[in-house]
Amino acid sequence: MPELPEVETVKRTLNELITEKTIKSVSVYWSKIIKKPEEIEQFQDALIGEKIEKVRRRGKFLIIDTTHYSLVSHLRMEGKYGLYNEKDELAPHTHVIFHFVDESALRYRDVRKFGTMHLFPKGKEEESPPLSRLGPEPFSEKFSPTFLKEKLNKTERAVKAALLDQSLLVGLGNIYVDEVLFKAGVHPDRKGKSLKEDEINLLHSAIHKTLNEAVEKGGSTIRSYINSQGKIGTFQDSLYVYGRKDKPCKQCGNPISKKVTAGRGTHYCAHCQS
Repeated sequence: MPELPEVETVKRTLNELITEKTIKSVSVYWSKIIKKPEEIEQFQDALIGEKIEKVRRRGKFLIIDTTHYSLVSHLRMEGKYGLYNEKDELAPHTHVIFHFVDESALRYRDVRKFGTMHLFPKGKEEESPPLSRLGPEPFSEKFSPTFLKEKLNKTERAVKAALLDQSLLVGLGNIYVDEVLFKAGVHPDRKGKSLKEDEINLLHSAIHKTLNEAVEKGGSTIRSYINSQGKIGTFQDSLYVYGRKDKPCKQCGNPISKKVTAGRGTHYCAHCQS
C-alpha cells in the first residue's frame, strides 16, 4: 500500500499533469470504488465542467480540488493514476476515467479494486469520514515530541501498532514504521507507555528523517508502486530492515529478524532495537 512518501509523490506529479484541466465527462466502470455520493450518476454529473485547481494530500489520501468539489481518493493496495491521450489504448483494470476537454484523460487503474473515491462540496471534506478520522500530519506543528509522548504514554499497545494507527498520526504504514523504529533503536513490541522521553525524542526525529528522505527519493517501489508519470521510487535501496529478513544488519552485522506484530509482518534487528 502506498504510504505518505508515495502519495506525496503522486500528488506532486498530478499537480504537474492535470492542474487547470477542465473535465468534460467521467466514465465509471467499477461502481464500488465510488463511495460518495451513492448514485454514480450524481458523481459523474457533478464533475462535468469542473476545472482542476490543485491536488493535495492528507495522510495517505489524495484530494483533487475542482471549482466546486473536493475528490478524496485512497489508492489502497494497487491504485494508480495516469494521464493519457484519449486515443491511447485502454489498459486492463481501468475503472474510472476523467475525460478532459483538451482530449487528454486521467485514468484510474486498480488491479485489486480496493481503492475508494468520495466526492464532497469543497470545504466539507474534513467534516466527514474518511478524513475526519485522521490524526495530525507528521510535519505539522501539532505533531511535536510532546504530542507523541502524550499519545504513547496512554497506550498499552505495541509501539508499532500505535504508529500504524492513522487516528494518532497519518501517513506511516508497515514499511516506514519498521524503518523508523530501527533508526530510533526501539523494538516494535515495546508498549507505547514504556518509552522514555529520550526514546520518544529519537522516535520523533526518526519519523521526520525517514519520511523526508523517502519523499526526496520518490518513495519505495515495493511490488507494483509507480508514480503518475510511470516512474519508480528509489527509497527501497536505502531500507535498513524492511524486506531484509536474515540479511546482515547494516549497523551491527547480525541477521535481521521478522515476526508478526499488530497483525503485520515486522522486520527488526534484535541487537540494535531494545
